[in-house]
Amino acid sequence: MASIQHSQMNELHTLRDVLRWATSQFNASDLFYGHGNADAFNDALQLILHGLHLPATEFPELFADARLTSFEKQAIFTLIEQRINDRIPVPYLTNEAWFAGLSFYVDERVLIPRSPFAELIADQFTPWLNKPGSVTKILDLCTGGGCIAIACANAFPNAHVDAIDISTDALDVASINIKKHRLSDQVQTIQSDLWSSLTDQQYDLIVSNPPYVGSDEMATLPAEYHHEPSSALEADDNGLALVKQILLHAAEFLSPQGLLFVEVGNSDYAVMEKWPDIEFLWLDFELGGHGVFLLDQAQCITFSKTYK
Repeated sequence: MASIQHSQMNELHTLRDVLRWATSQFNASDLFYGHGNADAFNDALQLILHGLHLPATEFPELFADARLTSFEKQAIFTLIEQRINDRIPVPYLTNEAWFAGLSFYVDERVLIPRSPFAELIADQFTPWLNKPGSVTKILDLCTGGGCIAIACANAFPNAHVDAIDISTDALDVASINIKKHRLSDQVQTIQSDLWSSLTDQQYDLIVSNPPYVGSDEMATLPAEYHHEPSSALEADDNGLALVKQILLHAAEFLSPQGLLFVEVGNSDYAVMEKWPDIEFLWLDFELGGHGVFLLDQAQCITFSKTYK
């Protein structure tokens, strides 16, 4: 779809008309839906409601048959063209993504949140974390836009959360979100290449969604993923280079009863093949998602001794 003709715009009148038409256009354009919406209808709905400055949480029946002005239609159609022609994910067009029931600012400096960590956070990491109320220090390693760190802060209101990333651009976005959620007293950003800027810290809970995509998988990703920062997706050693560095040093920063949760997505089998002597506990999710493992401090000590 190179451009939308004015004749098409003139034939559409109401919000319902535009939503139906956009859904059809998205379905006909073979778009990929993996950045917050599951299908063409919800992708179109979120984009159109944003263009109309309406809350994007549900379909507004009250306004469904309201006629749109020419200015409103032009603004919406511009967004639709960007989504179809450039394959830009909707959250980058709206600068909003949802994670763990919370709204976050996003742009192309950070990944769009979609981690199964949301389910773990909602459950306060139980049953593996026996006493959630005793958690006082949490580390979000490779925080990106700060979504996991902020969601953890909400789930553990008595805990201090350190949000670490190597990218200053990502930390700028994280700072926007920390201020947005009024958590500046609870969540701190730290610019660091993994553990390098940490000294003498002990965490009850370490969570990490690091870059873990290998070069072969990167080459197969839909066009929508190429709008995300590649440095936040791709890692050397078949996607496991950063995972190894996390595992080698995690024990130093975990409290004796601390737990490490790491997401590796489709690299889960590569993890088991590369480090067969470690009994990774792979978690199941009711809401979808896979490739998250759990290790305790003792297991992290074993890893560092075995694979250093």
